[in-house]
Amino acid sequence: MTNNHYYTNEPSTPHDIAEWVFELKGKRFNFTTDSGVFSKKTVDFGSRLLIETFSEEQLPAGAILDVGCGYGPMGLALAFDSERPVEMVDINQRAVALARQNAEKNGIKNVEIYESNIYENVKGTAYAAIVSNPPIRAGKQVVHEILTGAFSRLATSGTLTVVIQKKQGAPSAAKKMAEVFGNVETLAKDKGYFILQSVKF
Repeated sequence: MTNNHYYTNEPSTPHDIAEWVFELKGKRFNFTTDSGVFSKKTVDFGSRLLIETFSEEQLPAGAILDVGCGYGPMGLALAFDSERPVEMVDINQRAVALARQNAEKNGIKNVEIYESNIYENVKGTAYAAIVSNPPIRAGKQVVHEILTGAFSRLATSGTLTVVIQKKQGAPSAAKKMAEVFGNVETLAKDKGYFILQSVKF
């Protein structure tokens, strides 16, 4: 089996570097991407919808954690917009390297970007928010691990916000979030994408 999926540790696909500009939260970001990472040609619609929908107004103090950050669009946009510390993790070494490069290139300093298989290397236990565009193709078990593992790592009143397409398991994810948190809300629906949020009470 070749490691050419974006959710593997070391993608073996040949490099194919691309550079392009995309506006998020009123800032023009210069992104460098590569083969073997998710949505390499543009910021995918789901990530954009989460970035636009996410609000930190009701959040407690603390950092934001982006699980499965890819080359960085969600975490970097939220770091730019919120000025909070943002931690960004991904299992994919190529994605982590690109996210670091993109942070530096765009002058985003309030980020820490490191390799982690879901929460494996995550040390924090009181995040104000956890966000994720989960790797659906990695399977339901991985997605549900992101959802269930968030609870113990959030501060009281902290939120878990995820984007999932209806046809790729949004109803099942919502059910799991309601089980774990006791609540779930659909913040936005567009083109089949759902922005789901649970609050830790």
